[in-house]
Amino acid sequence: MESRLQPSRVWLLVLVASLGYFVDIYDLIIFSIVRVQSFKDIGIGESAMRAHGEYVLNMQMAGLLLGGIVWGVIADKYGRLKVLFGSILLYSLANIYNGFVQDVSTYAWVRFIAGIGLAGELGAGITLVSESMAKNKRGYGTMIVAAVGVLGAILAYFISEWFSWRTAYFVGGGMGLCLLLLRMGTFESSLFKHHTNQQVSKGNIGMLFSSRERLARYLYCLCIGLPIWFVVGVLVTQAPEIGKALHSEVPLSAGKGVMFTYLGISIGDVFAGLLAQYLKSRKKVVFICQLLIVFFAVWYLSSEGISERKFLALAFFMGLGVGYWATFVTISAEQFGTNLRATVATTAPNFVRGALIPSTLLYGWLVPYIGILYAAMAVTLLLSAIAIFALTRLRESFDKDLHYVEH
Repeated sequence: MESRLQPSRVWLLVLVASLGYFVDIYDLIIFSIVRVQSFKDIGIGESAMRAHGEYVLNMQMAGLLLGGIVWGVIADKYGRLKVLFGSILLYSLANIYNGFVQDVSTYAWVRFIAGIGLAGELGAGITLVSESMAKNKRGYGTMIVAAVGVLGAILAYFISEWFSWRTAYFVGGGMGLCLLLLRMGTFESSLFKHHTNQQVSKGNIGMLFSSRERLARYLYCLCIGLPIWFVVGVLVTQAPEIGKALHSEVPLSAGKGVMFTYLGISIGDVFAGLLAQYLKSRKKVVFICQLLIVFFAVWYLSSEGISERKFLALAFFMGLGVGYWATFVTISAEQFGTNLRATVATTAPNFVRGALIPSTLLYGWLVPYIGILYAAMAVTLLLSAIAIFALTRLRESFDKDLHYVEH
């Protein structure tokens, strides 16, 4: 079932989804950028920053896990638009409140609530765009959503440099509330409306576990995204600590690293989208990205006496490697029918984000035994190996017709 919507309406939808993901990424990554500055301001000592940072980040990721389930079910049962409105309202208000926190416990719980809200943005947006465009063109739409969206991290860096960390949270929340007005002109997916009155289970997450084949398909979708957030959440976010282990010339800035990583991710998303259109294969693109991740991560973690310039260059190239984020979410959406598509497309990226919790736990467990550098290297290699194996188990979905349901 090809999209019959006027091109102008489709591209308006792509624009709105892109700006939504822009705000989502800003609010999602802002903690990693202002972690050191904000912790110093509320009285956290340098020796406790890594542990407290992992705690707050894991609370945010836990919120993403819970929110992924909640918003995914809502999107398949009641519509993609309801998620786009509800999620942005929740995480915008939470980020505004984040600007007032005075202790780590409150900080962590507010990030948990923000995480619940942030969970709904990307999956619902990608699902809506995928279902509204022709099957041989939808890769362009999802590519634009991701490429524009991840630029939000760059804005987050500059806002944090120009203003205080509290103001950076206020700006993120304010942008989200403003975007609510723009969303008034969006429309619901025609595929969702077509299946609204059908007697078929919608948004039933239990269906993912009722069939061994369907569960395996879902788990393989999750696995191909595992390396992404470990690169951002550990290799780049913990750049100050990794830099010390590498005896860096100057202290490495996590904020600058995140900015260059997301610049790489933005360009990588465009590259991955265009390459998938050229190769007519999303699987081949993800495989190439895994090779890039391993190569540049090992180079980074082996760079004794690393300079700031080299760190930022490697952060950018690691970003290129993990720039298959939109391709990963699109693959997940294309693997399932309309009655489960938003549930999968919303839970998959958030479960992958949430998978940072066991990844960091494994990493933290390894650090005392083999050191921070070898621990980071070992976990990166393990996650990429899992992703490549899972990729071989999934069917190519580049030009798959999405007009079907799961029974």
